[in-house]
Amino acid sequence: MPINNIPQPEIIQINDHLRLRKYSGSYDFALPWYSDPETLRLIGSPPTPYTLEKIADMYEYLERKGELYFIEIFEEQRWLPIGDVTFCHDDMPILIGEKRFRGQGTGKAVVNALVQRGKQLGYTELYVEDVYDFNIPSIKCFTSTGFRPFRKTPEGHGYCLVFK
Repeated sequence: MPINNIPQPEIIQINDHLRLRKYSGSYDFALPWYSDPETLRLIGSPPTPYTLEKIADMYEYLERKGELYFIEIFEEQRWLPIGDVTFCHDDMPILIGEKRFRGQGTGKAVVNALVQRGKQLGYTELYVEDVYDFNIPSIKCFTSTGFRPFRKTPEGHGYCLVFK
């Protein structure tokens, strides 16, 4: 919806066990993600856990900004939401909320799928607004998919991927 005149896919299938599902307004399962002190530190939030109202406000904002998806893993014969990501030309905030799925290449697979979406939409580059210098997992995720730092921010760097 937020990408002018471009319908957002309901599902972006990444592989047999990983997909992105369009945000549908249901998000209570995300409360533990945004209540975890380690997760809050990685995303640069104060250590105060989010409330459902704060999560709702965040998702409303992200949905206006770009295509908001839940990252889902197929496990035990069902799709389990494990994180979220927003795709737009100038930013791609991503969170793997379920800790047991961090460090396994899930974020990289998601970013690669969204890079392909950007190419399909005719973009010549994609940006990530800010990655904090202390968030080594995010830095590795974005640089491993071709993003490079292009500007300094107060707490990190903005990243850019130029398509060749």
